[in-house]
Amino acid sequence: MTTLTIRLPESTALRLKTLARSRGLSVNKLMEEMSAQALAAWDTENRFRALAIQGDVQTALDILDRLDSQTGGH
Repeated sequence: MTTLTIRLPESTALRLKTLARSRGLSVNKLMEEMSAQALAAWDTENRFRALAIQGDVQTALDILDRLDSQTGGH
């Protein structure tokens, strides 16, 4: 396990303590959970970017056109 020291404005630190307390967590556990969520979102974004690079714009537009025609063409 790594120890990480961060500098936060006092008001932010107090709000994080309040949030942690309201969830029955330590600030450390709250930060661990929030970090995991941020990393999962980043991983998802990177995965979609990688898929987009491999994608074919015309094929994607054709699929959207088919979906649009099936749903009544909004």
